[in-house]
Amino acid sequence: MSGENPSSGPADESNEGNSPAVNTTSNDQIDAISRRVQEALSMGRRHRFWETQPVGQFKDVGDTSLPEGPIEDPSPLSEVRQEPYNLPSPYEWSTCDMDLEETCTEVYNLLMNNYVEDDENMFRFNYSKEFLRWALRPPGYFRSWHIGVRVKGSRKLVAFITGVPAKIRVRDQVVLMAEINFLCVHKKLRSKRLAPVMIKEVTRRVHLENIWQAAYTAGVVLPTPITTCQYWHRSLNPKKLIDVGFSRLGARMTMSRTIKLYKLPDSTATPGFRAMELRDVPAVTRLLRNYLSQFIVAPDFDEDDVEHWLLPKENVIDSFVVESPDSREITDFCSFYTLPSSILGNQNYSVLKAAYSYYNVALQTPLLQLMNDALIIAKKKEYDVFNALDIMQNETFLKELKFGPGDGQLHYYLYNYRIRHTLKPSELGLVLL
Repeated sequence: MSGENPSSGPADESNEGNSPAVNTTSNDQIDAISRRVQEALSMGRRHRFWETQPVGQFKDVGDTSLPEGPIEDPSPLSEVRQEPYNLPSPYEWSTCDMDLEETCTEVYNLLMNNYVEDDENMFRFNYSKEFLRWALRPPGYFRSWHIGVRVKGSRKLVAFITGVPAKIRVRDQVVLMAEINFLCVHKKLRSKRLAPVMIKEVTRRVHLENIWQAAYTAGVVLPTPITTCQYWHRSLNPKKLIDVGFSRLGARMTMSRTIKLYKLPDSTATPGFRAMELRDVPAVTRLLRNYLSQFIVAPDFDEDDVEHWLLPKENVIDSFVVESPDSREITDFCSFYTLPSSILGNQNYSVLKAAYSYYNVALQTPLLQLMNDALIIAKKKEYDVFNALDIMQNETFLKELKFGPGDGQLHYYLYNYRIRHTLKPSELGLVLL
């Protein structure tokens, strides 16, 4: 349930690139936030649904006596509910076949008009159909996990939720999980309480495949985040970003000075920097597996996963390797995915083209240089902004490369899996779309 704010832009275009210090949220801060949230909610208003689920609860924050790992044991498959949960009478379940152009278009239109918006209703995520097919059809995916809700009479698609299988390592345990995403209910039906039923239904279908854990993200605080991350934004087209209200002109800054501040070189600096190709999959897999092993929570990618998630696809995923001119060895790797946002109510612009940092491995090339090359490529491809979370080693390049902190946070959650201590963002190696 990726619920990050699509427009969590910097407060202003800071002069001479002096961004505020990176906000690394400590365990104590998150624990304090959790306690404040718990105390602020009256008993009648707490997260009634989530308090019935096998997730970390606010009341347990800081209790180191609780064991790490699954919260509930798996049930025998014969005991998993076989029938779908009941929807309100005007609606019915629909399994969405993303191979069908008509269905993919329906899903695209539902999300384009009803999915995540910023708090000021200026921007809304606009996942392309190509992106949705990429995100929802990884190796071993289950079509039954692409769940729609339709109006019985008209067959109109009015709600959607998905899961895809993923191998996620938590410390030294590799756990088969579902990554839950794209929970979307039509704006006119938000009062119908469809979301809890949809979450229960996708959970039921995941359990039918003998999978008992899940990972998801949200822009709101639920019980209970394993970590809380912040988006940072690097202006590539500052004039457009200011014109559409994504960011503001800094104090004592002119537009011409701002444009000059964010200007990038015309070409990349790293010898051997090129687009990833199919022949690079084994080398990239080795690089990525070795790099991700240092993080407490991270995906456990094999070559099939790397081929699917990281081989370049136009306007979906861009990946680059550094091939040593001497040894022909692949020494470094970087990638970003494409997630535009619709610009709402602006006469001059309709789309904000955003690149999102994905997985990056810097061994021989300094990470700062590698990511600057990624910015140069994104600028050449006419992206307006480059976004990155402060996870993995990202905070080491954010300020230096003139990223500014956004005003939105992204909370990561695990379903039916307890981690005893809240993670720092730098201990997380998992990017959810």
